Amino acid sequence: MNHFSHMLNKQIKLKITGHSFKGILTDFGNDILVLFDGQTFFYIPLLHVQKAVLAEEDNQEIKQPAVLPFSEDDAPISYRSILTNAKGLYIQIHVLGKKTLHGTIINILSDYLVLYSPVYKLIYIPLAHLKWLTLFEQNTSPYSVHSDLPDVPSLSRSFEEQIKKFEGKIAVFDMGEDQDKIGLLKNRKGNLIELINANGETVYFKLNHVKSVYIP
Repeated sequence: MNHFSHMLNKQIKLKITGHSFKGILTDFGNDILVLFDGQTFFYIPLLHVQKAVLAEEDNQEIKQPAVLPFSEDDAPISYRSILTNAKGLYIQIHVLGKKTLHGTIINILSDYLVLYSPVYKLIYIPLAHLKWLTLFEQNTSPYSVHSDLPDVPSLSRSFEEQIKKFEGKIAVFDMGEDQDKIGLLKNRKGNLIELINANGETVYFKLNHVKSVYIP
C-alpha cells in the first residue's frame, strides 16, 4: 500500500488496459487508486493499472479538489468499500471497449455487481473486469431520468452460479459487441458457456472472459 505514498497529492500519469489518464492522485488503497483530472474523480482498480509515473514536469496545472467524495472517515479505502459507498448513486463505469455504462449499483456480491441501467435494465458485471468508476454530479442522473429502482430477483453469491440461472434464456454477453455472444444460453459447465446464436450455430466461450451480461 505504501508504494504510492510518494505520489499522493501529486500529478501522475496512469496507464491501464487500453486507456491513459492524467491527474492528481488523491487517495489509494491496497487494490484501488483515486485520480482527479480537474473535473472528475476516477476510481481505478489496481488490477488494471499497467504503469504509474509522476508528471511533475507537466505545465498543465490541475488544482487540488476542495472536497473528496467518500471521505467521511479515516479508514483506508478499498475497491469494495468504494463500491459500497457508491451503491444507490448515479455512476458511470467502464468495462469494455469504448462503451461506458450509466446507472446505479443495486447489489454487490462476492465477485460481481448488479447495475441498474435505464437502457439495459439489470446488468451483471464481474468485479475483475470493471476498469474504472466515476460519479455523476449531484442532482444529475443518466439521460436526465430519475428511475425508480426495480425489485431484484434472488441473486446467487457468485457470478458463475448466477449465470447458471440464466440457462434457457436469451442473453447478451459483453454488451453485444460480438454478435456471437448474443443468443440462447444453453449451458454453463465449469468455465465454459454454450450459446446458440441468431443463425442457430452453437458457440462456446470462456466464462472468465465475460465482462458483462444482461437478459433483454
